[in-house]
Amino acid sequence: MSALPLAIALTACVAFAAASPTAAQSYPTKPIRIVVPYAPSGGTDVIARLLAKKLSETFGQAVVVDNRSGAGGIVGTELVTHAPADGYTLLLTSSAHTIVPAMGTRTPYDPVKDFTPISLLTAQPYLMVVHSSVAASTVEEFIALAKSRNGQINYGSGGIGTAPHLAGELLQSIASVKLVHVPYKGGGPALVGVVTGEVEMLFSSLPTTLPQAQAGKVKILGISSLKRSAAAPSVPTLAEAGVPGFEVINWYGVLAPAKTTERAVTKLHDTIVRVLHAPDIAARLAADGTDVVGDSPAQFREYLEKEITKWRQVVRTTGVTAQETR
Repeated sequence: MSALPLAIALTACVAFAAASPTAAQSYPTKPIRIVVPYAPSGGTDVIARLLAKKLSETFGQAVVVDNRSGAGGIVGTELVTHAPADGYTLLLTSSAHTIVPAMGTRTPYDPVKDFTPISLLTAQPYLMVVHSSVAASTVEEFIALAKSRNGQINYGSGGIGTAPHLAGELLQSIASVKLVHVPYKGGGPALVGVVTGEVEMLFSSLPTTLPQAQAGKVKILGISSLKRSAAAPSVPTLAEAGVPGFEVINWYGVLAPAKTTERAVTKLHDTIVRVLHAPDIAARLAADGTDVVGDSPAQFREYLEKEITKWRQVVRTTGVTAQETR
């Protein structure tokens, strides 16, 4: 065989190898970075490290968590938009990703267009609780009480622009009641506030709230998901308790830079969903009242768009801003 035909044949073999399934499945071939736009030890960080450990074991590559906090998550989130769209830099974010822009905060990125959704990982509802002295044992009774005491009932949250804050705003919008928001520096202090009676109502996470309810320090009126939680099956949803369409979820999801390669997206999605449904991971999450979701990239994109639309409507209706409360 002459030199020219041989060279052509070798070129064809290389091209075939590059297009073969084995080559297409070679991702990842180097470490993956998961950017968490919040400080260590928070819920987002915990989920990220849990996921990183399992992905590293599965891929045989280092998967590192990079905490880049600042400006309510904006700093770390923007960082990911400037990373190469090759699947080696990911963003693990929370429900704040859709709340921050809805509150009118200017961000140097579009929360949907500048990202490639991988999957919505988990969803955890909030419990609507009141101080034990409040004269209401159901959501309906609380709404009636709030209407009779127009603007005199307080509700707490972990801060302005948090999901529990906007849960209270959504309740006011749907139920046509007026409450007074009292922001605290975190969910823990807010829970202490309702336990001590400093505020009368709060939307709080299941793991921290259930023990307080069992001790008789607060009363649980409802849960913020559209379906009842296996962790608290006797607690009715707000939707079934007279607040139609009410849903507020603390969620975590994985995004990549816009235009990330389809190969990387598919591999990441399939692996992440498999990891989430591993018995040890699913059991650990269920113990905290957290549901595994693991939806498709298209479904996650649709969810993000719906959440932003919902919160923007709530902000328009109630007039709440990132700088002040009513």
